Amino acid sequence: MIKPVISPKKVVSIIEKAGGRVVGKTRLQKMVYIMEAAGIDMGYDYVYFHYGPYSEDLSNHIEIATAMGIVKHTESLTADGKRKYSIYEIVKKTLDDATEADEQNLLLKKMNETDSITLELAATALYLKKEEGYEDPWEETSRRKPRKATPERLEKAKKFYSELKDINSRLPEL
Repeated sequence: MIKPVISPKKVVSIIEKAGGRVVGKTRLQKMVYIMEAAGIDMGYDYVYFHYGPYSEDLSNHIEIATAMGIVKHTESLTADGKRKYSIYEIVKKTLDDATEADEQNLLLKKMNETDSITLELAATALYLKKEEGYEDPWEETSRRKPRKATPERLEKAKKFYSELKDINSRLPEL
């Protein structure tokens, strides 16, 4: 079956609704995956990757939006100067200023405001439950990500996911 071509408009809309700026490729991937799981069809397929759910199409669409001049992509170094991270910012506004804060906006802002490890752990647990059918996705997340999934971080990720679920009840129980 031929997959329909999806324009980068949806990913641009995500960045815009998240406040116009998203820091990190991994963050963007997890935000869009959670939106999909919340029943908001973004049109992306995901596979499990090192940092959790990953969509090649989403990655391509952000590159297209950047090439079109709608999104500005810059890279910066972490404080220790050892790793690069991406910053995506809206250059050309596509949404009306009068767009009211709806469920999507609330979810996106919540995800954009949390730290990247909490978002990664929550998205990974969600993927493991939804796509791979794990009874206890938190335990499997801990097994797959032992360095990141400390007890404190897992508790924070569980609380964060619960807050997302309060915003959108279509997210599955974990």
